[in-house]
Amino acid sequence: MTVLAVIGELALYLLYGWLLSAIVASFLSGKKGYGERIGLASGLLLTFVGVLIWLFVPAKPTSDWGRRKRARD
Repeated sequence: MTVLAVIGELALYLLYGWLLSAIVASFLSGKKGYGERIGLASGLLLTFVGVLIWLFVPAKPTSDWGRRKRARD
């Protein structure tokens, strides 16, 4: 019975990580001007790799992320 409890705890932490990566990817894609849906899909399908991808995708010039970057320059 203890082995099942350990597997359940690990599955719960993996689920939290999966959902957190979807949230972060959705937030990043929304701020970069691509819409939250595509970020949510990439976060759910690619897990942590989706977040890394959205960190390196260039922002659209009209997005919140692009305007903030230009304001600092």
